Amino acid sequence: MEHESSILYEPVNALARRLGVPFSIPDHVIMALLVLLVSCIVFPLVSRRLSRERPSGFQQFLELIVAGLRGLLDDIVGHGAADRFLYIMGAFAAFIFMSNMCGLFYFLQPPTGNINTTFALSLTAFFYYNYQGIRAQGIVGYIKHFWAPPGAPWAIGFVYFPIEIISHTARMMSLSLRLFGNIFGEELVILVLFSIIPFLVPLPMMFLGLVTGALQAFIFMLLSIIYLQGAVAVEHHEDAHHGNEHEHDAPHGRQAPAAA
Repeated sequence: MEHESSILYEPVNALARRLGVPFSIPDHVIMALLVLLVSCIVFPLVSRRLSRERPSGFQQFLELIVAGLRGLLDDIVGHGAADRFLYIMGAFAAFIFMSNMCGLFYFLQPPTGNINTTFALSLTAFFYYNYQGIRAQGIVGYIKHFWAPPGAPWAIGFVYFPIEIISHTARMMSLSLRLFGNIFGEELVILVLFSIIPFLVPLPMMFLGLVTGALQAFIFMLLSIIYLQGAVAVEHHEDAHHGNEHEHDAPHGRQAPAAA
């Protein structure tokens, strides 16, 4: 099924042709750039209106969201993770949510309703958490965590390693297809209902689209945080190693109470 274009597609490409651009700019790229442009304008303006002394209701709502995200990062990844990863995870959530909301306007199209956009987001998340894993563990240590679980025989890595590589690669497809399928499906239902009865009937679906658009942004961000935690968490490997050492050392230090 051909994806309907937004109202900006023809004007932007007409301007691009006049400027000598030899190709048509895809509609999802135009919409993604629009989301980025709106973000660059709205967020600085909102930040100027923030007040420590007299916060507005909207500011308190935003602070609640940020505090929840910080708590989520600290709980899943570890203490202090919010200071390192808040901005990138918040950017994922904000961009996806704003992109999803474009589908509520009949003259716009959500960039997340195109598989190319969702795959680009998934690819970004994939490279980011692997990069952070290499920074945290080093290239050799990071590869080792693909090889075998702590305490497992070394030879099992010949089976475990390719399975882990396939599993991590599949995460890109999982993230992109989940987001694309939900947003494209909601948009399609709203368009069909609007074409049949263009006034009151689509309103419940538009409200549902608002809720699910926020939910899909949260799910994408949450899964990215979980993948990030698995990449940067080195403590459990070290704890398992030290735990095994203590188990071997204990009999030499003293007798167990049961043996006394």
